[in-house]
Amino acid sequence: MTTIDYAVLVGYFLVMIGIGLWAMRRVRDQEGYFMGNRGFGKLLQTFAAFGAGTGAHEPVQVGSTAWSSGLSGVWSALMWLFVTPVYWITAVWYRRMRHLTLGDWFVERYESRALGAAYTAFAIVFYMVYLSTMFSAIAAFAVPLLGFETGLFGWELKYTLVPAIAVVVVLYGVLGGLTAAYWTDLIQGLFIILLSVLLIPYGLWALAARFGGEGQRGLMDGFRIMHQRVSEDHFSLFAGPSSGEFPIQYIVSLTLLAMIGIVVQPHFIATGGGSAKTEDEARIGLVVGNFLKRLCTAGWALTALIALALLAGSAEIAANPDRVWGVAAREILGPLNLGLVGLMLACLLAAMMSSADTYMIVTSGLVVRNVYAAYMNPNADERTYVRVGRLTGLVIIVGAATFALLIGDVFAQFKMAMELPILFAAPFWLGMYWRRVNRYAVWGTILFSLLVFFILPVAVPLANPGLRSEPALSTTTNVVEKTFERPATAADVARYEAWLETGGDDGSRRTGTAPPEAVLGEPITITMVSGGQGIYWREGTRPVGRQERKLVDAWTTDEGDVRVYRQEGLKYGVGSLNVDLLMYSAMGIDLSGVSKATLETLRLPPRLLMPFLVLLLLSYITPRGHLDALTRFYAKMNTPVLADPEADRLALERAYGKPFSSSRRKLFPASDWEFVKPTVKDVVGFLAACAVCVIIVGLLMFIANIGS
Repeated sequence: MTTIDYAVLVGYFLVMIGIGLWAMRRVRDQEGYFMGNRGFGKLLQTFAAFGAGTGAHEPVQVGSTAWSSGLSGVWSALMWLFVTPVYWITAVWYRRMRHLTLGDWFVERYESRALGAAYTAFAIVFYMVYLSTMFSAIAAFAVPLLGFETGLFGWELKYTLVPAIAVVVVLYGVLGGLTAAYWTDLIQGLFIILLSVLLIPYGLWALAARFGGEGQRGLMDGFRIMHQRVSEDHFSLFAGPSSGEFPIQYIVSLTLLAMIGIVVQPHFIATGGGSAKTEDEARIGLVVGNFLKRLCTAGWALTALIALALLAGSAEIAANPDRVWGVAAREILGPLNLGLVGLMLACLLAAMMSSADTYMIVTSGLVVRNVYAAYMNPNADERTYVRVGRLTGLVIIVGAATFALLIGDVFAQFKMAMELPILFAAPFWLGMYWRRVNRYAVWGTILFSLLVFFILPVAVPLANPGLRSEPALSTTTNVVEKTFERPATAADVARYEAWLETGGDDGSRRTGTAPPEAVLGEPITITMVSGGQGIYWREGTRPVGRQERKLVDAWTTDEGDVRVYRQEGLKYGVGSLNVDLLMYSAMGIDLSGVSKATLETLRLPPRLLMPFLVLLLLSYITPRGHLDALTRFYAKMNTPVLADPEADRLALERAYGKPFSSSRRKLFPASDWEFVKPTVKDVVGFLAACAVCVIIVGLLMFIANIGS
C-alpha cells in the first residue's frame, strides 16, 4: 500500500469517529440510545439491515468457494435469498412489539423476568463468538493488501489490527448509540456495494489488456476472454464443479433453518423494523436491505471468476484461496496508484464494522433492560441507563476481540454461534401464534434443546472416551470418485504451473491436491473426490493405523466414470458427538452412502422439529399464562403502529379497552390460535419479494453467460 492508500484508510476511520461524536450530543435517554427514538425512515432502515446482515467473512467466503468451485459456489451465501420474502411479514412484528429489546418481548409474553435475563446471556455468548469470527477474518484478509504479516513489536498482524478496529468501533458506536450506528451503516453500506463491484470493471479491463489483441480493451472483451480462460462448467449456477456441495435439498434445509432461527437474533428488534418510524419503513427497509446484499453476492462471485481468469497462476492463492480478494485487489488496483487498495481495505472493514456496531448496541440494551434495570437498579435515571449501556458495549467489543486473539478454531465457533438460536426459536414462533404456550413449557424446551444439542454432544464423549474409537460410531461415508475429460483452459495451465511453483515434482512442499497436468486445448482428465466424511462426529474422524479402500460400486455416465469406495480400517472420532444423526442409526438407516451435504440436511429435522414438539407437549400439561396478560399482548400485536407517538399511545389504550375487537380477523376465532387473515399489502408484498428472488437468480445466470 502507498501513502495515498493509508490516507484513505485513516480518513475513513476519522469520519466514523466524527459521526459518533456528533450523535453523542443527540442522546438523551434509553430510547434515543438503543432505538434512535424510532425515527428512522426507509433509507436508513435499508442500510441498517444491509450493513448488519453483511459480515466481512462473506465476500471472501464467496470469493474462495467460487474460485475453487465455480459459480455454484455462490450458494455458500446466496442460500439466504429465499428467506427474504418472509421478512415482509416479520418486520411488522418487531415494530408492533414497541420494545427496546427482544428480551423485553420474552418478559412480556411469558411474564418472566428470568427469561429476559436468559435471553440476554444467549445474546452475549452469541455475539462475542460471532463477532470474533469477523475480527479474525478481517485480520487475515488484510495481509495481502497491507503487504506484511507482522504488526507492532514484531507480533502477528492480528494483534495490532484487531485492537485498532475494536477501538474505532467502540469510539463511534459506544458514544453515539444506534443513531451513530445507522448513519455509519449508510456510509459503510455504500462502501460494501463499492467493494462488490469495484474489482469487476478493473478486472475485466486488466483481462482485456493482458490477454486481448489489438483493439480488444473493452468490458465485453474482458467477459469474452474470461470465458476463454475458464472452463464453461465454472459458469453454471446449479451444475458446476461444486454443485454437489449445494444440492437442492441442502439449500431448502438451510433456508428453513435460517428462517426459523434468524427471527430471534437479537439485532432484529432494531434492524428488523423496531427502530423504524412506521410499519412500512420497517418492511421496506428490511426487505430491500437484504435484497441489496443478495445482489452484492452476485458481484462477489463474478469477481472471483474474473480473478480466476486473471490470476489462476498465483501461487499465493493456490496455497490459500481465502486470499482471493486481497491478492486480486493488490494486483488489479495497486498499479493504478489511486488509493483504491486503501479504499478496498476500508470496504472490507466497513463490512465488519457495520455489523459490529449494531450488535454491540443491541446487546448492551439487553444487559441494561433485562439485567441491570430488572434486578440491580430498577429506579435509575435515564442518564445512568445510557452510561451503563455504553460501558456494556465496551465490554462486548473487548470480549469479542479477545476471543478473536485467543481462540484458534474460529470457524468451529462460528458454526456453534449459528446453531445457538434454536434455543429460543420455538418459543418465539409459537408464542406469536398460540395462547397456550407458557413460561413453564418454554423453560422446559430451552433446557431440553440445551441438553440434547449442546451439552450431551460434548459431555458424553468426555464421560466415555472409548466411544471415539467404537467401530459403529467411527464409520465414514463412502468415497466417491468422478472422472471426466474436457479441453484444458488457460486457467488450468496456470493453476498447474502455480502448483509446481509451490512444491515442485518431489511433493515435499506441495499444498492441496495436485491439479492435472495441462496443455492449452489438449484434453485433461479431471478427478473429483468427495465423501469419506465422519458421520457421527462433528469434526470427522482420523485414521488409526492402515486404511484401505474397497470398491463397492461403479458405473459410467455421459459425463464420465463414477467409482464408489468404502473406507476400511480403525478410526478415531474428533469433536462433539452428532446426537441428532444417532437417531437415524437407531432407526436402522444406513448413512454411509449419503453425501456431506445430505448429512447436514439430515441434521435439520431433529433440530428444527423436536423443540417445537417438546414445546407443544409441555404446553398442554402445564398451566396457562394469565388471561389478562395474554389478552393485552395479542391486542397490542394486532394494533397497527401510528407514526405519531401520542396517537399511537391512544390507539393502544383503545385496543386494551376493547381487546377482542380484532378477533373477527382471526382465521380460527374460537381457538387459542392467533393466526389472522392477511391483508392485501401482506400478500402483494410477499409475492413481489418472491418474484425478486426469481429475478436475482435469473440476473446471476444472465451475467455469467455474458461473453460465452
